[in-house]
Amino acid sequence: MIRALLVDDEELARRGLTLRLADYPDIEICGNCRNGHEAIEAVAQQSPDVVFLDIQMPGMDGFDVARQLAGRDMPAIIFVTAYDQFALKAFEAHALDYLLKPINANRLEEAVERLRKSLHVKQAPVERQKLLDLVCRLSGKELTLDEALEDTAGQYPSRLELREGTSVVFIDVNDVEWIDAAGDYMCLHALGDTHVIRTTMKRFEAQLDPEQFVRIHRSTLVNWSLVVKVQPYKNGDYNIHLKNGNPLRMSRTYAQKLKPRFAASL
Repeated sequence: MIRALLVDDEELARRGLTLRLADYPDIEICGNCRNGHEAIEAVAQQSPDVVFLDIQMPGMDGFDVARQLAGRDMPAIIFVTAYDQFALKAFEAHALDYLLKPINANRLEEAVERLRKSLHVKQAPVERQKLLDLVCRLSGKELTLDEALEDTAGQYPSRLELREGTSVVFIDVNDVEWIDAAGDYMCLHALGDTHVIRTTMKRFEAQLDPEQFVRIHRSTLVNWSLVVKVQPYKNGDYNIHLKNGNPLRMSRTYAQKLKPRFAASL
């Protein structure tokens, strides 16, 4: 039997993966964890053969967990991620396995088959070293994707793929005006339309060129190439005006970082 530990902060995600793994009689789920701290304790207690590890978790993310588990007895790790195919080139280049949310049944079957072969031919130490080589290069949460993509990307995507219900919407990156947070969702504004997606600001920042898309507030990311006016407001804040006429507020904290872009024009 292959003992598997599931780690994801979303209960529905854990339930879904549990149901899918039930189709594999040689896989036994030895535990479910809601966060990285629980995962580290469970690995020590349960000694799983494999950990299905979510990357985007509050506090201690999946890469943090992998760092903590580094060692001779480190289990095989299959990352579970909401990052798009562009970002996942990093994992493919480093021979890491992953499952993209929502999990596809065929893709899960491929991952399980690779896991079986790895354990059967005693390739776990080799795979573990490849994982550790990547993990050791990750210098921090904000640089996770940048570091991983360094050798495989070369450029940022020219368009975004957004899942809306059962459909996929393709949006040209240059048409994105701004992105802001709304609770657990993100609102992407482009060509007069607003697309609501359940994701994080961090994910969007990882996909977009930081020279073109900049944070003007902790909850707002703006396409700087569409900014036509920067106007002082009060208490160090500024109003940002886009080509479409929409005013956005730039907080004092981010204004200090961005002043080299506009201070000379004031």
